Amino acid sequence: MRCRIRLPLPLLLCLALLLAACGISPGKPMEEAVPLTGQRFLLLGEVHDNADGHARRLALLQSLIAAGARPAIAMEQFDREHQAELTQAMQTCADADCVIRRAAPGRQSWHWPYYSPVIELALQYRLPLLAANLSRQDAARIVREGFAAALDAETRQRFGLDASLPQALLQEQAAVIAEGHCHLLPENLLPGMARAQVARDVWMARTLLASPAAQTVLLAGNGHVRHDLGVPCWLGDAASGTLGIGFLEPDTPAAPYDRAETVAARTDRGDPCGALKR
Repeated sequence: MRCRIRLPLPLLLCLALLLAACGISPGKPMEEAVPLTGQRFLLLGEVHDNADGHARRLALLQSLIAAGARPAIAMEQFDREHQAELTQAMQTCADADCVIRRAAPGRQSWHWPYYSPVIELALQYRLPLLAANLSRQDAARIVREGFAAALDAETRQRFGLDASLPQALLQEQAAVIAEGHCHLLPENLLPGMARAQVARDVWMARTLLASPAAQTVLLAGNGHVRHDLGVPCWLGDAASGTLGIGFLEPDTPAAPYDRAETVAARTDRGDPCGALKR
């Protein structure tokens, strides 16, 4: 369940701990580059605020379904404690707005117009949606107190979290977080934030492994689909049946994905470091 740290750190520009990496040619259709069926787990990344990336990922999902697949879809945007509400909403709601209202009470955290088309697709084809993320509150507890503050004993034992994690993994996670926050975070926060990022990856992996579907798609930030640091590190033997795809902005430094797609343009964010300084 351990990944070897192989490649240099990428530079990151996401404010939410996440990031992106190397790409194939921007104009090459994804369906030509990536087999759409056959993987047990298909991990599809995102830059959270890039509209073109979301559109390309949606097109890939549509192609997957057109090819006959009926995957479960695990989403970072839904927190694990709302799985019951999400399941019920998918059974009773007529549209994505209804699902979001019922299953994402903290919905201001995400730009839901990017995710509503995926939910509409799941409603149309009756695809299960899985709540794959830890809440911010649980992540904050892990930052302060460690894994036991929000992860049960069985999960910690299964993924080896009570043992000493590889220092290379934690150090690179901490470096990614520091870069993503313009090196403005206090150094003493970084180890705890690295644990929280590991915990998110572990829980996403746990969600995938528990899925009864023949194929499960994970929608999450690009950092979570990296095979050196992210969810694939925690899939064990199942990682061999996994394909992780980064959806990357132009001129993004390289990082290890199985495949990558470069989107048309960067989102204009102004000066994110300036916002963090303020």
